[in-house]
Amino acid sequence: MTESDEQLAERLATAAGAILLKLRTRGDLAGKELGKAGDAEANAMLCRELRAARSGDALLSEEEKDNPARCDRNRVWIVDPLDGTREYGEGRDDWAVHVALAVDGAATVGAVALPGLDVTLTSGVPAPLRPANTPLRMLVSRTRPAAEAVFVAERLGAELVAMGSAGAKAMAVVRGEADIYLHTGGQYEWDNCAPVAVAQAAGLHVSRADGAPLRYNRPDPYLPDLLICRTELAADVLRLAAEYSPA
Repeated sequence: MTESDEQLAERLATAAGAILLKLRTRGDLAGKELGKAGDAEANAMLCRELRAARSGDALLSEEEKDNPARCDRNRVWIVDPLDGTREYGEGRDDWAVHVALAVDGAATVGAVALPGLDVTLTSGVPAPLRPANTPLRMLVSRTRPAAEAVFVAERLGAELVAMGSAGAKAMAVVRGEADIYLHTGGQYEWDNCAPVAVAQAAGLHVSRADGAPLRYNRPDPYLPDLLICRTELAADVLRLAAEYSPA
């Protein structure tokens, strides 16, 4: 039987996670050097396998030199072999592997492996959403919480939850550990394409911070902002985000 795009994404994200865990347990690398080695090893496997399995598709990876010819393809695999290099190097669990397929600019297929938690979430098998938290829980960066997110959380009466990588934060919403992930500090397509595909398959709201749709396979892969949240909260979060103005 031919492996589907969803099955391929899940298999490769999980396999990359296994490579990263094995490398971390060797014990001969630490910190930034461990993160650099992990990025390289996971990326080499992902790119090799994707090119072999889907030779007609384009590929965009954080760790590969970009080829502008990808913009002429309607199918592009978007990969982050290690999302949360700092957390990985520190021995934490809040890091991820992203494997996504964008079709005609839309995040269509995604798998996000959370190797530290021994789980891979996919768009092919959406996780059932849990009830909202009471009080609401809003995810922010461990090191630089965005002022907009703090503003929105205060007005919603939401509890701030600091967490590492973008993938880990997005999957915390999918898993029901939090309700809102609003990011305005700048990302790239590989930071959120797979999480967005998984989140929207699970029935969550996904958009830019102003409510505009997220589009992928652009000539410039920079994506300034992102909102992933429960659908019933989206209107209020978008309204409050629009009301925020720096002091």
